[in-house]
Amino acid sequence: MSSSTITEVPAAAGIVDPDLPRGGPPTDPLRVAAPARSRSAGRVGRALLPWLSPLALLVLWQALSSLGVLQESTLASPVTIAGTVRDLVTQGLFGSTLQQNTLVSAQRALLGFAIGAALAIVLALPAGLSAAGALVIDPPMQMLRMLPHLGLIPLFILWMGLGEQPKIALVAFGSVFPLYLNLVAGIRGVDRKIAEAATSMRLSRWQRIRYVVLPGAMPHAMTGLRQSLGVAWLTLIVAEQIAADRGIGKMIMDAREFLMNDVIVVGLVVYMLLGLLTDALVRLVERRVLAWRA
Repeated sequence: MSSSTITEVPAAAGIVDPDLPRGGPPTDPLRVAAPARSRSAGRVGRALLPWLSPLALLVLWQALSSLGVLQESTLASPVTIAGTVRDLVTQGLFGSTLQQNTLVSAQRALLGFAIGAALAIVLALPAGLSAAGALVIDPPMQMLRMLPHLGLIPLFILWMGLGEQPKIALVAFGSVFPLYLNLVAGIRGVDRKIAEAATSMRLSRWQRIRYVVLPGAMPHAMTGLRQSLGVAWLTLIVAEQIAADRGIGKMIMDAREFLMNDVIVVGLVVYMLLGLLTDALVRLVERRVLAWRA
């Protein structure tokens, strides 16, 4: 059978439409746009899904308050709390506005966290990279980790007074251990085969640490950072309620004295939002730093 016969059979059978372009059947713009619209709607839906349950809780909270099940003296309604936020932002409480107190608390938490994270990295690297470093550093770190760090408040006050130092030191002390433990575990958990391959390539010790050990430990380090930030905010809540002159904790203590539960709730919500914000920032950095993991 000749090649001309082969090309003529589909046309004769009605398989090939002579009106169609050679590049294939014409594309329908509605059919092409539909998947794109559905994908966009799907992304929006996935972004909104995490907010459904908190919104439902707020609606239930407001409904119980409106029906009188929750008394304002016990727990203020969301509408009342929203008005309190407006008053705290515009007028403040006892001489300080909400944004001023938030800035002071954020400075304390981030400074203490930075000190704790720096100490954790300095201690974790020798403890994870060498057996001698582990023998010298790890036992005292494990013993200190078992101390209830919030119980050190009286001792820190005796050592440092009632200023900013004991609050920052307490936050730093609590932030050290999650990052230290995760970073040491990440360094020791690097795949031995990869390390042996780096050795066979005649990489120096520093090059092995730079290109093999540290990237391999980075997932554990990012997890430790998130945990340390959580501990930092939890520690700050307690530290700021002890002889503080400014900050969210001071605002909460003043509100407790005057039975202003709406202000207390606002302070707790601010702590929560600050914690979520810093955690989101760490997750953003994690996605960029660990892009290779995908």
